[in-house]
Amino acid sequence: MKNKIPTLFLALALVGLVAVLSAPAQDQSQGPVLGQTPSTDAQGIRNYLLGPRDVLDVRVFGQSDLSSIVEIDADGNISSLPFLETPIRAQCRTEREVQKDIATAYSKYIKNPQVSVRIAERKSRPPATVYGAVRNPMQVQMMRRARLHELLAKAGGITERASGTIQIVHTEPEMCPEPGEVLVRTSLNSSLEAQLEIYKLSDLKMGKEDADPYIRPGDIVIFTEGEPIYVTGAVVSPRELFLKDQLTLATAIAMAGGPARLAKTSEVHIYRQKPGQSGQEDLKFNYSAIRKGLQPDVLLKPLDIIDVKTVGPFSAPNLIDILKGFQSTAIQRAIIY
Repeated sequence: MKNKIPTLFLALALVGLVAVLSAPAQDQSQGPVLGQTPSTDAQGIRNYLLGPRDVLDVRVFGQSDLSSIVEIDADGNISSLPFLETPIRAQCRTEREVQKDIATAYSKYIKNPQVSVRIAERKSRPPATVYGAVRNPMQVQMMRRARLHELLAKAGGITERASGTIQIVHTEPEMCPEPGEVLVRTSLNSSLEAQLEIYKLSDLKMGKEDADPYIRPGDIVIFTEGEPIYVTGAVVSPRELFLKDQLTLATAIAMAGGPARLAKTSEVHIYRQKPGQSGQEDLKFNYSAIRKGLQPDVLLKPLDIIDVKTVGPFSAPNLIDILKGFQSTAIQRAIIY
């Protein structure tokens, strides 16, 4: 699902990433920190496709003058092998495929050349960065094509701060597209909208394939954090919550354990920041009517403060409860064992 967001918002997200990358390393007891680069798995090493800046160790047995260390150039070719004028195509191929082509090229000069090609350095794929509302922000070396859920698993899953939105910023073009895929050449020089894709965490959890894209090397994957809201007053567990997609008043109160015994559910207050102004407005809602389906639920906004009041201490229902409490206490104290 592609979408557009204001340029300023994306710029702030990238500034946040720079701040995280420049932060000092955490203690090992706190778990992995951003900057560690675990690779996807060994399968990626076996199926690794070469790219620009990868370094190869090319050896021709019995011909030491033909053996050399070569770097794949920006065009994806090997163009510095001794005595070979025609470049050898390397990008998006395995070292075995390149090895066969080099042997074929040298067969014009040597009878049955025995050639070996080994990857000396893998430098063509910058790591993907995962940060935001994940347990272990990190960089992941992309040795093969990997989907979003694999990076989420490596980052330890989401935290309670997750807002439900995932932003993927492309910093590199797709180097080796699959057959039938369109090569989209986006880079940091492209427009911000062209670089950005937005997905919903709920769709990813449901297993929707279009919400679980392949992640490119160099991608920045941001599990966005929700703005805080606060549930206070006569609830079982007053607490801070984090705004998620479609979070409503009834859900927030339920997450706080529900109304306490003496809660005034007919009038719940939401103190909300005035748009573009200082101060708050006091909004009142009938929680009981919402629960009964008589009134629509209320969508919450960032920094909302939900305040559940108590009924008057000397109203008839409360007074009876208080007297019952005193009576129970008196009876317990009068018993002699």
